[in-house]
Amino acid sequence: MLPSPPAVSPAVQRRITITLFVVQSIFGAALIATFTLTSIVAARLSGFESLAGVPSTLVLGGRAFIGYPIGWVMDRYGRRPAFVIGYALGIVGMLISAWAITRSSFWIFCAGAAVIGMGRGISEQTRYAAAEVYPPSQRAKVIGWLVFAGTIGSIGGPLLVPPSSGWVASFGLDPQTGPFVLAAFLSCFALALTFFFLRPDPLVIGRQMDDSQKTTHEIVPARPLGEIFASNAVRLAVASMVIGQLVMTSIMVITPLHMAHHNHGLQAVSLVLMAHTLGMFGLATVTGWLIDRLGRLSMIMIGGLTLAIASLLTPASPSMFVLAFALFLLGLGWSFCFVAGSALFADSVAANERGRAQGFSETLVAIASGAGSLGTGVAFQYGGIIMVSAIGLAFSLIFLAGALWSAQRQPLMTAGESR
Repeated sequence: MLPSPPAVSPAVQRRITITLFVVQSIFGAALIATFTLTSIVAARLSGFESLAGVPSTLVLGGRAFIGYPIGWVMDRYGRRPAFVIGYALGIVGMLISAWAITRSSFWIFCAGAAVIGMGRGISEQTRYAAAEVYPPSQRAKVIGWLVFAGTIGSIGGPLLVPPSSGWVASFGLDPQTGPFVLAAFLSCFALALTFFFLRPDPLVIGRQMDDSQKTTHEIVPARPLGEIFASNAVRLAVASMVIGQLVMTSIMVITPLHMAHHNHGLQAVSLVLMAHTLGMFGLATVTGWLIDRLGRLSMIMIGGLTLAIASLLTPASPSMFVLAFALFLLGLGWSFCFVAGSALFADSVAANERGRAQGFSETLVAIASGAGSLGTGVAFQYGGIIMVSAIGLAFSLIFLAGALWSAQRQPLMTAGESR
């Protein structure tokens, strides 16, 4: 049993938030460093460029697979042990990948990618752990800060590749093992920070905050998963995250190829993807602030509308500036949907059932990401960027209509109101 915590003080809230922010930044940089070389290494080890995307797909598979099991661990033993397991899995996967490179084994490399995906799937839930130690009125802002940590990872990760490659080469090792070895060291640091500083466990604080809002001391058992997902608010929150991920991934993944067809160079592609990253992560703190003030539903609707506008703009012109603006809006729309959906989800689920419910929702998000990544190539082959964007627009508009109908049909209720 988890012990009863002391009163939640601002100092404790800050320490937990800072710990999760730093850890997510470090682990994010480690993941991006390995991702930078994954397709290159896969093509080299397999001997076929057509297999270059298999390890990345397995990363998503590992992320989807681990969601519900680790959620059970979180509900039973707490958030800190689960995150420690996640970073340990990341370390193991990165070392397996490095070993596979030295052995020139494509299939061992694929196994390492799947284990890395499990670690990533667990680390993605740090935003919920941070939100758990704050009242609902501040949760979106805190989730925004954790999403903003992705900016540090996306910038720092690629910068680690050249020095780490040179470092291992000085020992006579394959330079391509460098990012994986360094990522394992960084993940060890993330694990240690989590183990020593993520105290008290956010689950304990979340339960204390739930109890403080009750009018009686009656112990309410955790609801079955089916009952949790029957909630109107939970369904809308999950739909916001899933549709945002699906639309964003399908357009983002294919844009570099679309630009190559219009003779854009690598520098132009990089600038467009930088604009996209800025929209996704760079403004996440502002996004969280807006959500706490304007409301979850309002920002989810704005996010869906922004995704629709981005889908319309992407095929409008092959100009780099138009594409950069469209991809910026695409990232921003994702941020609105993802952060607002995460905040609404955290509001709608009690502390003793969050782990399983959030884990299952993360599985759905990972499946959406995989579907967008795999399906966009087929759509592009048959209809170009117009078909890809049309699919994104259709999903965005259907989501907007569904969200409006759902909100009018049944008011959104938090976990406490629905029980």
